Amino acid sequence: MSSLEELLAAIRQNLPAQKVDYPEIPTYEKQGANLKDKFIVNLGLSGGESYDVGSIDEAKEIMQQKLPDTRVTCSATSEWEGSKSIHDIAHPRELEDVDLGIIRAEFGVAEMGMIWLTENSLQVNSLGFLSQHLAILLDPDLITENMHTAYRKIDFQASTYGCFVMGPSATADIGAYLVRGAQGARSLTVFFLKQQI
Repeated sequence: MSSLEELLAAIRQNLPAQKVDYPEIPTYEKQGANLKDKFIVNLGLSGGESYDVGSIDEAKEIMQQKLPDTRVTCSATSEWEGSKSIHDIAHPRELEDVDLGIIRAEFGVAEMGMIWLTENSLQVNSLGFLSQHLAILLDPDLITENMHTAYRKIDFQASTYGCFVMGPSATADIGAYLVRGAQGARSLTVFFLKQQI
């Protein structure tokens, strides 16, 4: 018998008689926390901006003022029509000319000011990374407190791809200068707008 087999045999022989439940992991939630305000502060720290809007038209107007030279828009949500249809994309690289990508977030995380996106919300994953700017629609009722509560919200069986997005792309590796839009979106704007079902 090899030393590995001896070790495994000893472990099997000394297993507890009863199964032991996994320990309960706390969520570290704070009672009475204003999640939306916390989200706004932390989004701002990562370089993102946020607006309360009452309609898609109001969000469009804000983006038009912020980015008047925008030509190509592509939307992964039926709420906001883009000039380039996401349904006509045959290859992810076809989104390389997108000035503004529009996405409906699945939920937000107040602790970090970030949003959860999957292949379901992006439709074509490269929309979130090739777009020069991102406009994110977020239902304020879908903001969770922290990463512990966020992982409880994720349905890992519902998609094969998902990521947390926190502000525009940024790096400070070279010369310790902060550069936004280095490897992805140059700006990220969150619009608090309830989802119309």
